[in-house]
Amino acid sequence: MTTTDRMRAWHGPALFSFGFRPFFLGATLWAALAMALWIPMLAGRLDLPTTLDPVSWHAHAFLFGYLSAVIAGFLTTAVPNWTGRMPIVGGPLALLFGIWVAGRLAMAVSAELPPGVAATIDLAFPVIFTLIIAREIFAGRNWRNLPVLALLGVFTLADGLFHWQAARGDFAAGGYGLRLGLAAVLLLIALIGGRIVPSFTRNWLVQRGETRLPSPPMGRFDKLAMIVLLAALALWVAGPGAAVTGAGLLLAGGLHLARLARWRGRLTLAEPLVAVLHAAYAFVPLGALATGAEILSPGLMGTGATHLWMAGAIGLMTLAVMTRATLGHTGRALTAGPGTVALYLALVVAVLARAAAGALPGLSAPLYVLAGLGWIGAFGGFALLYGPGLMRARTGRKRPSR
Repeated sequence: MTTTDRMRAWHGPALFSFGFRPFFLGATLWAALAMALWIPMLAGRLDLPTTLDPVSWHAHAFLFGYLSAVIAGFLTTAVPNWTGRMPIVGGPLALLFGIWVAGRLAMAVSAELPPGVAATIDLAFPVIFTLIIAREIFAGRNWRNLPVLALLGVFTLADGLFHWQAARGDFAAGGYGLRLGLAAVLLLIALIGGRIVPSFTRNWLVQRGETRLPSPPMGRFDKLAMIVLLAALALWVAGPGAAVTGAGLLLAGGLHLARLARWRGRLTLAEPLVAVLHAAYAFVPLGALATGAEILSPGLMGTGATHLWMAGAIGLMTLAVMTRATLGHTGRALTAGPGTVALYLALVVAVLARAAAGALPGLSAPLYVLAGLGWIGAFGGFALLYGPGLMRARTGRKRPSR
């Protein structure tokens, strides 16, 4: 039975008819819930039965918990376009999603489990998923996307390093595993974002009759910017406090700001669904510039600098991609309504508040709360606004992609 046959033969819940459905819904519900737990944890009013210190649990819950589900939802949706194949549907998809859910529960109650069990359950998902994507890319002979597979493998390795450092009693949130995982995801955003942002922008501008179009993706300048970002992030993973790391991040930030400017984002303000992609990508160079400046002049922003990457680049880009993909694959018009715009604004408020908390320690407490509430509003709002469509079978004709 072909994949298409399996999809047509699936008569179970619509939630498991396509990969983006369970993983996007699960990711956003988890993002909202984990933040709702983190706010009282930060205030010292809640203790989870986890072996991780609170900050490390918080970092893992979002970088390796939330983000792994979004990556799974994106790749199980994108792989058919890349290879002409589809990894999983129906029962196998439900099983894979269940493994991800088990990882979230295990990490939340790891202190109640024998040593190593929570880490094993958590790592099962990225390992299995990486093998699934590898099978599809090799079976489809889709060599162009081997870098995506490589970065997915690095992300999985980083999760393992995070667990290893935590098991040793180290502060895992400040260790190699977290930095390596964050670096892998930033490169993934720069790689895939470097394709979809100018592509979607070009399509939308052409429909409007605009002649000022984005530079084609992955030209010589783009490749140079990618190489410099790779080198700067490698330095940051290995030596986060070195002056050469700070200088490298400043250079990478400047190049990626120039790269972003070549994509004509200022012409897309009339359609937030397109404009938000540019805003999200902007946090890649802004985070690099802020982190580089923090290294060279400690105390400017504290951890707020890296949160421009974690909450800004990752948070806003994933929200932008999830809204767009959900609209397109559920047969709805590719335009951002007032509710969707409100989600974007809530997350931007969260990012700016969290970044400001690092620069303004005297106001950090209320800024942390504001950032948390903005985050919950954005991702909890996504679940409320888009959840019903994710759980229903698609109706109507497919609309052309913008």
